[in-house]
Amino acid sequence: MMKEQDFFMQRCLQLAKNGIGKTRPNPSVGAVIVHENLIIAEGFTSPFGGNHAEVNAIESVKNKSILKQATIYVTLEPCAHYGNTPPCADLLVKHQFKKVVIGCLDTNALVAGKGVARLKAAGIDVILGVMETECKEHHKRFFTVQNKKRPFVILKWAVSKDGFIAPLQKNERKSIFISNEYSRQIVHKLRSKEHAILVGTNTVLDDNPSLDVRSWFGENPVRIILDQHLKIPHNSLVYNGSVKTIFIIKNSKENELKVAKLLSKRISNICFETIDFTQNVAVEVCNILQKHAIQSIIIEGGSQTLQTFIHANIWDEAHVFRSNLVLTEGVKQPILNGLFSSQNINDDVLKIYKND
Repeated sequence: MMKEQDFFMQRCLQLAKNGIGKTRPNPSVGAVIVHENLIIAEGFTSPFGGNHAEVNAIESVKNKSILKQATIYVTLEPCAHYGNTPPCADLLVKHQFKKVVIGCLDTNALVAGKGVARLKAAGIDVILGVMETECKEHHKRFFTVQNKKRPFVILKWAVSKDGFIAPLQKNERKSIFISNEYSRQIVHKLRSKEHAILVGTNTVLDDNPSLDVRSWFGENPVRIILDQHLKIPHNSLVYNGSVKTIFIIKNSKENELKVAKLLSKRISNICFETIDFTQNVAVEVCNILQKHAIQSIIIEGGSQTLQTFIHANIWDEAHVFRSNLVLTEGVKQPILNGLFSSQNINDDVLKIYKND
C-alpha cells in the first residue's frame, strides 16, 4: 500500500508532467496543498515568465488563512532567489505553512539548500526526499544542465530485425520507415518533450527530413544540423524557416562565403555556428548547445553521428525501436550497454537504455 506522503507526491509528479517542454529554462515542478488529509489545491509551473507551481497552487485557495494548518508538497526545493518571479520560499513563509514536503533538493547554486534553510528558519517543518528517485528522474533535464553543463542527451534510432538502421542504397531522397506507425508516433511525442533534435549531413542528404512533431501535439524542436562543409541543398526542408535551425559547420573561408550568400537571402530562423571538427565533436557540439541554452536534445543522426556521441560517452538515454522488418544488408546499428526497460509497440519493441 502506498504511503500517504508518497500518494501526494505522486500526484505532484503527475501535475509536473503537464509542463514538460513548456517551462524551460525553468524546471517543470508540481505542487499539491493538503489540509486534513484532503487535497485542496494543485498547481504546476507555467510557461517561462509565468508563475511557479507553488504560486499557482496557492492562488487557487480562496481562504488563505487555512494555509497555516496545511502542508504543501513539491517535487523540487522551492526557489530562494529573484528571477522573473519572487522566491517561492518567501511566499511559503508569508503564508506560514505548517509543513513543506520536498521530493528532491535543487542543485542550482542560486538555491541548493537555501530554500530549505529559509523555511526552517521561519519555523516551518520541512521533510526531504519523498519519492526522491522519481522526482530526480522527472527533473533529469534540469539537473543535467545544472550538474554537467550540457543538455540531457537522448540517442534514438530504429533497427531492423537483422540489426540494420538503414539500407546501403536508396532510390529516392526520403525516409525509409523501419519501425511501424505507432512507434513513429511515439517518436514524435518524444520530440514534443525535448528542446532540440540533431542530425548529420548524410541523414539530410538521404532523407530530407522535416524533424517535426506532425504526428503528435506540441512545439517542434529546435533543429541542429551537423553540416561540416555546408553540403546540404538550400531547397531541403531544414532550410524552410519553420523553426529555429542551427547549422554547425567548419570554420573555413569557403564556408564563410557560403554563409554570407545564404544570409543575403534573408532566410528566417537560420543561424550558423562553427566548431573544430578535429577535436571531440560531441563536446564541441554541447558547447554550442549551451550557448543557445538548449536543455535537452535527441540525436537522430545516422550511424556516424550516433557513434560520435557514444564514443565520447556523452549520452543519457537511448531509445531503440526494433522492428520485424528484414533488410538483409545495410548500415549496422551502434552497440550499447545499460538496458533499462523494454516494451512492445504492436509488432515493434522499444528498448530504453540508460547511461549510468
